[in-house]
This record gives sequence, structure tokens and C-alpha cells, in this order.
Amino acid sequence: MCRQILKAMLMSKNSALLTEDFLLSSYAYTLPEALIAQYPSSVRGASGLYVLRRACPDARGDVISNFDHLMDYLPDKCLLVANNSRVVPARLFGRGSSGGRFEFLLLTPASLLEAGASGLTSGRRTAMAQGLLRPAKKFKPGVRYELDGGGAFYISAKGEFGLVEAKLEWPGRLLEYLEQYGRLPLPPYIKRAPVPQDLLRYQSVFNSPGKAGSVAAPTAGLHFTEQMRGRLSEAGHTLAELTLFVGYGTFSPVRVTDIREHVMHPEYVELPGQTVQCILQAKKEKRPVIAIGTTTTRVLEGLAEKFSEQVNGAEAPLLKPWSGWLNCFIYPGKPLRVIDGLLTNFHLPESTLLMLVSTLCGRKRLLDAYALAVEKRMRFFSYGDAMLVL
Repeated sequence: MCRQILKAMLMSKNSALLTEDFLLSSYAYTLPEALIAQYPSSVRGASGLYVLRRACPDARGDVISNFDHLMDYLPDKCLLVANNSRVVPARLFGRGSSGGRFEFLLLTPASLLEAGASGLTSGRRTAMAQGLLRPAKKFKPGVRYELDGGGAFYISAKGEFGLVEAKLEWPGRLLEYLEQYGRLPLPPYIKRAPVPQDLLRYQSVFNSPGKAGSVAAPTAGLHFTEQMRGRLSEAGHTLAELTLFVGYGTFSPVRVTDIREHVMHPEYVELPGQTVQCILQAKKEKRPVIAIGTTTTRVLEGLAEKFSEQVNGAEAPLLKPWSGWLNCFIYPGKPLRVIDGLLTNFHLPESTLLMLVSTLCGRKRLLDAYALAVEKRMRFFSYGDAMLVL
């Protein structure tokens, strides 16, 4: 009985400590379905731009403009850092023994699988990969399942919500196989099949063919054009790049009441030495560092946190070149060590991305801005309008 009373007291104490910023329900907001962008803007760079000024206590001090006017709001000579990963047609399809169709969404970056693959005498190559299966219930470990175009996989372990570890086989080069038989993985809130336009518009101008492997676009970069990049350089701004292969961690929903209990799935990142030097130089010169997108933010802030934890009692390096798997979850209360501003899109209710942006400007302040964006009929999510937080 005493143990039960003590447990109840501890639970009550923990509940009292749980502030609004840590409650999943605090990140809900109402969004009319008509504001979820189903297609990109008519031309790249023609989207809207919401400028959230953190110095203003509410949305009345914010500005709604057009993305083409981005430079009117950027601080002088800032450093902008972008994610250069490339989206691949990672949705693969097959037919089960009963004749029903299924989908296998390849989550492990294709370029990493290609680099670490083993050859087979049949002419196929193989590697261990993570994926999402739909439907998932009927699939069993150890059974061979055929994919269109000569691919196949064996499940070695099953997780929750269709997540699987599998031995993947494919003929020839993996990227060529995906290009021929895969389909572009548009987000589920885009209620249509991919069209040829998506092959161009769901890639940012920062994407590099050598960085192929994302299953979703780093959407903040979708607004930029080559002309805009040139204008930024002419105005004295600097551009730098890094890589985060967008995977399950980006779009996996939060399924816990206390967001601090959520665990981000690791994503592979690369922070090159040249970008580190650009950031350190900008900090030295007191020039603002603006992250283009939440994926860029996770790399910079996740690695800054990682390096600070590795040093005992000494001053940690802010950043250093690094590559590997990183699971970084940023939410209010976490320190931001690198970025001074963020260019991003409007994000889903109760998503980790919404929590990340809240860390920069405050949850209530952000939701106040979202309410104004809804009132002004701005376009939301991947193909929607942009937001600049300064």
C-alpha cells in the first residue's frame, strides 16, 4: 500500500512538472484542408513568404510578402546553410503470393546501400536496408518477396507501424533500378499521384546527384532558384551546404503525451570541413547563420550538442567535420548553439518539425503566426509557402 501511495505521489509530481511546452496536445492547431498545397507554385520562387520577427510579442509585427523579396528581410552578409541531399524514387512495388499489390518504401539512403553492397552470382547486388511496408501484417521474416523489375527482399526484423529491417536485392546499379521501377515518395497529405512536374519541383536547386537518398525533399530549399542564388551572392551573402538524407525520423509521428519521451530515428548526415569553416568564420565576424530548413538545423544543432557532450570540463569545439548517423530531436527548452535564424515551411500539427521551430521563437508565438497565416490563406506543408524566423 505504501508503495502504491509513493508511486501515486511521484506520478502527481511528474504531472505537475509537465509544462505546456512538453505536451503533444499543445502543438495542435486547426488547418482547413483547402490550405494544404497539392501542387507547387506556378513557377519556382513564386511562393509566399511569412516573416516572423521574434522581437515582436505577437503576429501583428510580422510581415507577409513574396519569396522573391527574401533579401529585403535577411540580415546583412548572413551565411545561409542548405541541405544538398537529393530525393530518389524510393517507393517500390511488388505482388504477394495471394496476388495483392504491396509497397516497400526504401528508407536507407540509396547511395549508402550502393557503396556497401555485396555482389551475387545471379548478377544482383544485396545490402541490409530499412523500409516501410504497406500493408505490413501479412509479411513474415525469412520469406522472399519479389519486387517489380527483378528486385526482392527478405525481412529480418519487424518493428511497429510497418517498419522493417530487410535484406534487399536489386539488379545492376541501385539508383538506375529505382529510377526505372520506383515512384517519387510524395507526402501522404498530397492527395494525388506524382506527375512529371514533380520530378523537377520536388528537388531543390541545392540537390547534388552524388547525394541521392532522401525519401522526402528538404522543402525550404524548394523555393530557391539559380537566379536567387546569384542575387544572394551579389548582395554579399554566403551559401554553404551539408547533407542530411531525409528519412523516417523526419515524418515519423509523435505518439507520446510527453514529447520528451519521443525518440527520433537516426538519419545519415555529412558536415564537410568547408561548411564548418564558413560557420566558424561567420561566428567570428558576428554574421548571422541562417539555416535553410529544419533538416539543416538538425545537423548543425545536433552535432554542436554531440561535440559539447564529448568534452569533459574543457571548452568544446562548436563544430567539426563529421559524417554518420544522427538522431537529433529539438524542442523548446533545448539550447540552440549555431543558428541565428531559420527559413522553413509551415509544418504539420503535433510534428517534431513544429516543435523544432517553436524552439527558436516560442510555441505560443509560432502558433499565433500560424493562425494569421491561416487567416491570410497562405499555403501549407511541402509545396506550400515559406516562413522566415529572425
